[in-house]
Amino acid sequence: MEFALIIPALLLLVLGVMEFSRLYNVQISLSNAARSAARVMAIANDAGTAVDAGIDSAPSLNPALSGGNFGFSPGTCASGAVMSVTVTYTTTLLTGAFGPSLTLQGKAATPCGG
Repeated sequence: MEFALIIPALLLLVLGVMEFSRLYNVQISLSNAARSAARVMAIANDAGTAVDAGIDSAPSLNPALSGGNFGFSPGTCASGAVMSVTVTYTTTLLTGAFGPSLTLQGKAATPCGG
């Protein structure tokens, strides 16, 4: 009888930990992708190369990142400016308790010119 009363709370706790840890892993991947893209953009000033570097630094995301996930501000890197990169990604949730999907963002900023 006691087990029947405890099992719903225990399942909720286990599923919550699983969901949170998966979303935390996605957030870390997005932050790494933004940091890599900002670094390459600040040095090479080439958005295509920066997007490729960002995609390569987040291989665990499924579906993978694409060029449409990256936003650069400003568009080009001038000496003395700060390049800011935002990576936006929508992921599906395992449990569906908070909706079918969640949109996460990774952000990074690097001074232009190295």
